[in-house]
Amino acid sequence: MIIIKILTNTTFIKESDVAMDRKKELKELYKSMKPDMGVFSIKSNSSNKYYVEGSRDLKAAINSTKFKLNFGNYPNNELQKDWKEKGEEDFTIEILEKLKYDEDESKTDYSEELEILEMVWKERLSKEGAKFY
Repeated sequence: MIIIKILTNTTFIKESDVAMDRKKELKELYKSMKPDMGVFSIKSNSSNKYYVEGSRDLKAAINSTKFKLNFGNYPNNELQKDWKEKGEEDFTIEILEKLKYDEDESKTDYSEELEILEMVWKERLSKEGAKFY
């Protein structure tokens, strides 16, 4: 006796295909995200000294800076020394200003704008009597 199975037009989707599609979707979403860019400062509350930096990704730059300072290998030796001597609790990390993305989606280089924004903030802070690392 021969048994014949008739297949309908049902589409079977493997679970691994769904997972791959979801991975691709998440990857594209990540690529389209635009991190906050701008200028942040690290201020020693006891000495009123500032370290000011512009970055294309403020969150990543702040996290990286804190990690390096806590690990003891930050490139700015004077800031690193104060951080080690006074402790993290003596410092305030603040986002001074965020830079908006250009409406022109093709623009990807904001280094010049960030550099200018950093200079503006250093000038503004020095008028208030701040010193810099």
